[in-house]
Amino acid sequence: MKYLLLIYKSPQAEAEMSPTARDELRRGYGSYGKKLMDTVMKYGELLQPAEAATTVRVRNGQRVITDGPYVETAEYLAGFALIECADLDEALEWAAGHPDARHGGGVEVRPVVDWRPPA
Repeated sequence: MKYLLLIYKSPQAEAEMSPTARDELRRGYGSYGKKLMDTVMKYGELLQPAEAATTVRVRNGQRVITDGPYVETAEYLAGFALIECADLDEALEWAAGHPDARHGGGVEVRPVVDWRPPA
């Protein structure tokens, strides 16, 4: 089954880290990413910071564009990975292994619907 890992960072937590802890976090990204790509990852990307986002809504038939993310939050979506695992438990293990899950951020695990439009 496919799962989307939505990776959230906490800029405050990272800013409060010592230089040694920050270096350790960056090394963790490398080792975790390699292991993920070598085993269950199908696709993934890093995203630009939340400040680069543009949110689009349609209200009363009119397009409304807002600079920035659509919610105020201390964390921001930093990246995603599409993985294929045997079950939710395996996907949760991968999420728990992400460095940001242990350093002030979080990783949301969302099952992917196997949907195709009608022919």
